[in-house]
Amino acid sequence: MISALVSSKRHSLNSPVDPGNRCQLALRIHLKGISVRHNNSSLRDYSTGWTDSRSPKRTSKGLRWALLGSASGLAIGLFSLTSFDANALRIKELPLSVPGQAIATETANPSLNATVAETRQVISSGLQTASSEPLKGEWHDVTVREGDSLARIFSQQKIPASQLHRLIAGGGIAKKLTRIYPGQTIRLRTSAEDGLLELKYEIDALNQIKVTREGDTFDAQLVTRVPERRRVQATGEIDSSLFLAAQKARLPENIAMELAGVFGWDIDFALDIRKGDRFTVLYEDLYLDGDRVGTGNILAAEFINRNKTHQAVRYTDARGRTDYYSPKGRSMRKTFLRTPVAFSRISSRFSLGRKHPILNTIRSHKGVDYAAPRGTPVKATGSGKIVLRGRKGGYGKAVVIQHGSRYNTLYAHLNSYARGLRNGSRVQQGQVIGYVGSTGLATGPHLHYEFRVNGVHRNPLTVKLPDAAPLQRNFMADFKLKTENLLARLELAKSQAIALQE
Repeated sequence: MISALVSSKRHSLNSPVDPGNRCQLALRIHLKGISVRHNNSSLRDYSTGWTDSRSPKRTSKGLRWALLGSASGLAIGLFSLTSFDANALRIKELPLSVPGQAIATETANPSLNATVAETRQVISSGLQTASSEPLKGEWHDVTVREGDSLARIFSQQKIPASQLHRLIAGGGIAKKLTRIYPGQTIRLRTSAEDGLLELKYEIDALNQIKVTREGDTFDAQLVTRVPERRRVQATGEIDSSLFLAAQKARLPENIAMELAGVFGWDIDFALDIRKGDRFTVLYEDLYLDGDRVGTGNILAAEFINRNKTHQAVRYTDARGRTDYYSPKGRSMRKTFLRTPVAFSRISSRFSLGRKHPILNTIRSHKGVDYAAPRGTPVKATGSGKIVLRGRKGGYGKAVVIQHGSRYNTLYAHLNSYARGLRNGSRVQQGQVIGYVGSTGLATGPHLHYEFRVNGVHRNPLTVKLPDAAPLQRNFMADFKLKTENLLARLELAKSQAIALQE
């Protein structure tokens, strides 16, 4: 019986076993070492007979270590293969779906829950920002054309007239929208449901009107950009006219006009200019973002007329009042301007025995005629009150201004009047009161200008004009301090110009 059992056991060990069964046998042997040692000893005892017990123990120990090594190597190989496949799967799946991969990672590794939650929050926040409601309505750029008005533009853009009324009725800066000019651009943000939502109107390079909507009301604000101011100097010599000399000196046209205004109380630029007269100007250029956008103020100027030097500097006193003064602090401003029309030609002078060109009779001409193109602006030579605005016999359309109790001036043959003026209106010196025409007894467009002192006609070209009030004494020290550098730069510019000519 024992022999049969041994034979059976040997047959079992020597019979063909598939690798999978051997692995299972090796694992069972590794996990149940005590039973294995007993069985092995029994098997060998049955085959060889009972011998020294130490020999079977050494053989059993060697077999055990061999089987243990094989099992360990097989387990490591299986673990490595499985781990490699899992990593490859992750690498392949990672770029495909970030949200899905985050969920899979969260399920596989609970320790990453906090990180995944944060990731979800960031992604959700980003999606909410990206999907936020866009700006309502659409922008439209409208270029103002000849004959356009804000009402017409609103109608073309299908903006209700009631909104235009509410916008203008708000007053303030919004009233400037009633005066728009061809070539300007108005930006409108509108929608079919709400009409006007926002408006932007650029008055010039530095000033813009911005209108925003709040419910059913509109808020208009003036947005002003502060430019960089750079000082520029120019020097020129008159050959035929101030305008041509300014062009040759690359002096901007508006600065040339301002120059004539600064010295307009002392120099008649229609009558007194002579060849060889010279001028030097220190003024400002305005820059935004590195680009020149216009000109600022004249800071200091000199004009040599008939070998007589006139100098002026710009000064702002502690009260905030700005004006031009001579180096000694005397105001350049007089009570009256010498001429009411800029850069015009005198066609007829003051005379008591002139032959009238239309009536063909000897008739005194108690004023000065300035020939100028039709529509040229006419300025009040002094501040005062309009006592007549209307037709006056042969004067045609005329304006008469009373200046205090002693002086009054008359402006005749006008083509039209400045808007908003009527009898009783107060005007300031230099304010436009009308435009050159040929109404009444006139052969062509010109301005007839009269100057009266205590009701007596005086020659406007030669009458002594009263000075304006001089600078107050308590401002003189500050005036000297602030204008000294300007006058020095003016002298330097003049010296440089003379040196270049030599």
